[in-house]
Amino acid sequence: MPLEGGLRHTTRVYFGVCGIGLGHAGRCIPIADRLRELNAEILFSTYKDAVEYIRGKGYPVVEPPSMDVMVKPDGTIDFRQTIVNPGPFLAAFIFTKQVETEIRFIKAFNPDVVISDSRVSPIIAAKFLNIPSVCIVNQFKIIIPRRKRLLRLAKITETGGLAIIGKIWVSGSTPLLIPDFPPPYTISVENLKMPMKYYKRVKFIGPILPIYPEELPSKEEIREKLGLDPEKPLIFAPISGPLKERAYIIDVLKEIFKNFPEKYQVVMSTGSPSNPIQVTKYGHNFVVYSWIPNRFEYLKASDLVISRAGHGTLTQNIYYGKPMVLIPTPSHTEQMNNAIRVREMGIGEVIEQSEVSVETLIKAIDKILSDDAYRRRIEEIRSKIAKINGLKTAVEIILDILEKKGIN
Repeated sequence: MPLEGGLRHTTRVYFGVCGIGLGHAGRCIPIADRLRELNAEILFSTYKDAVEYIRGKGYPVVEPPSMDVMVKPDGTIDFRQTIVNPGPFLAAFIFTKQVETEIRFIKAFNPDVVISDSRVSPIIAAKFLNIPSVCIVNQFKIIIPRRKRLLRLAKITETGGLAIIGKIWVSGSTPLLIPDFPPPYTISVENLKMPMKYYKRVKFIGPILPIYPEELPSKEEIREKLGLDPEKPLIFAPISGPLKERAYIIDVLKEIFKNFPEKYQVVMSTGSPSNPIQVTKYGHNFVVYSWIPNRFEYLKASDLVISRAGHGTLTQNIYYGKPMVLIPTPSHTEQMNNAIRVREMGIGEVIEQSEVSVETLIKAIDKILSDDAYRRRIEEIRSKIAKINGLKTAVEIILDILEKKGIN
């Protein structure tokens, strides 16, 4: 079905979105925006970080029960505590309540299609209510660090409950939508490993972005508009993720950037949507924003990105053709695998959080900016994936489902 025209005004679309951090919400909002332009009525089900962010975008939100990922003071993921607390029995109870709540929410809203981003309970609820569903996920399985004290936990988890979740991912009405690049440019290679029989139920659609590079002015025009120095390399540091995971590294990076050489200009976002936006300037070459609504302008204007290694951030960096220095969240296996993959692709460097300092950052930045191989490699990849449009593909798949239901 084409994107032009409109849907029947009573068309309803229900989004069940993972609320840990803003990455999942951030890629579902553009889909919802496009569907709303076509007269669809939208309802989001989410929790934690994503609730106020989505409401701030003008969408109604209902909140199901949620479970926490346990985090240490330095942002390290605590897998043992995450599994042990609340414990298997309470976790099973909470999950059952999630499914029951989703069934109640969905029945009340009566949607024509359910979209799930990295959540199992909306898919189960949709299947129970015989409503077509679409699943978006960039991580087929969760990998627990195979350190000695976690080895037994890793084996039990990877062969038990999480394997069952993998089967649910591919049980939707359409192929599983993966917002990653097709091979050989896939980022989440390790976390997307799955039995061969599942691959026929998988579609790599590319990153889902609210705005694509060609829709923006040139790098030079953006720099002039934003009042950035046209001569100095621009380091863009958008630090994202759940607050507990990013708070420590934000404080560390702030102190480091205060002592950065004058030859660089640094723009940092602490990933906290707020109104009004808080802006703090340090000298002539370092500014911190609590939130940057036009972050893609800064991304296009930048020469290099310093960030965590979340999937959404990395695919955005690659799509915009930016080499990167990555500081993955400690013990966050998806981020660690993503970061290793970026280094293998020759488009970035990785620094462990415990090794981050003025010296290590400057060394990595100088290496990337002085070695033309990084720029050539990311431009080569960019040329191969430039025509991939995850937003357009996702919307078309949803519209196809609605068309089959006779909604147009």
